[in-house]
Amino acid sequence: MSIAIASDHAGFCLKEDIKQAFPEIEWKDFGAYSVDSMDYPDSGKPAAKAVADGECEKGILICGSGIGMSIVANRVKGIRAALCNTPEIARLSRQHNDANVLVLAGRFTPVPLALEIVKTWLETPFECGRHLNRIDKIDI
Repeated sequence: MSIAIASDHAGFCLKEDIKQAFPEIEWKDFGAYSVDSMDYPDSGKPAAKAVADGECEKGILICGSGIGMSIVANRVKGIRAALCNTPEIARLSRQHNDANVLVLAGRFTPVPLALEIVKTWLETPFECGRHLNRIDKIDI
């Protein structure tokens, strides 16, 4: 499974922790590559486009609050990015919304919780059924 991953400077350390915790994943890292200040669209937009274009199966984006990356990702046609702060919300974002990009708040999500959120999100399938009709209405 190929996963696009990106952060700004505020999410850099969490991004690296996630990559290390899931070595079985083939990560395509779009940056940031250090804690030096950088603008979240510079890494988040190319990562979201890689998911939308099918280059990567899913994506994980991280910035300080998670809000900036959510906005950037959801501007890309075909992306359903979900800012998740609990494993339950992560599970529902996959089951009900078929979220293809997970967004995390690097400054507000402790590493153990973030890893649990990522694990839950990666392992949860989309339920389809009544939810598929709703997803189909998004890109109309």
